Amino acid sequence: MPYYSFDLVDGEEFKNQGGIILEDIEVASDRAVQLASELSQVKPELQQKGCSVRVTDRDHVEVYRTPLDPVPAWRR
Repeated sequence: MPYYSFDLVDGEEFKNQGGIILEDIEVASDRAVQLASELSQVKPELQQKGCSVRVTDRDHVEVYRTPLDPVPAWRR
């Protein structure tokens, strides 16, 4: 099973949020969405700043990214 790392992206800065071995990118992307939601609630000052959570593989290649404050469905 692959190892994935999670980072908080704030502009050009990447802050490591940890890593974990998961089944596949689908599970890793679900975890990233969950982490983004939690960070948004715990650190509301990050909302509306364009911050996101990115997922990288063991080779440090970005495989997924999700915003902390996603665009609501009614606004798309």
